[in-house]
Amino acid sequence: MRARRPRPDLPDAGEDRARPAKPRDPQEERDALLAYAFRALGQRALSAAELRTRLERRSDNPDLIEEVLKRVQELGYQNDEQVARSEGNRRGVGTMRVRQTLKRRGVQDDLIQEVVQARDPDREHAEVLTLLERRWSSLARKRDPQASAFAFLARRGYTGNVIWPALREFMADRPAEEPGDEPDWEGEE
Repeated sequence: MRARRPRPDLPDAGEDRARPAKPRDPQEERDALLAYAFRALGQRALSAAELRTRLERRSDNPDLIEEVLKRVQELGYQNDEQVARSEGNRRGVGTMRVRQTLKRRGVQDDLIQEVVQARDPDREHAEVLTLLERRWSSLARKRDPQASAFAFLARRGYTGNVIWPALREFMADRPAEEPGDEPDWEGEE
């Protein structure tokens, strides 16, 4: 067993362990906030609202926050259109999830509407079929596999008018396991 190293003497209770922060001049504060904005944007694409929130945690100066936000936008490091388009192009999520995510991230409503309208319904249909094919083995073990499939796809943000046609198509291609297991689609629509 290894012996522990002796602990250094702890300072007296009256002594302050941390050095007092040196006051920054306005240029140093701007540079520090700008560097933080670049680091934050380097980790993940942020909307203007998300970046503003992060900058507000670092500074109490609203003019400085606006200046830094405008500067990173001028340099092309932050662009709400790119954030919205990348979210709109995500695979495996439906229109409703895209809309909710962009709304939560603070993207403007007109840009959200533009991105949602640009989504291809045929691509969504194909994505739903792919998800059904990939997850059917686990969904088929449920008491009501079709209801479970619908709930799974709805949680991913697909709407009923995308899910039902894809589910019908998927079930029509599957052989019925036992007589009487065929889906009853007449009552739908």
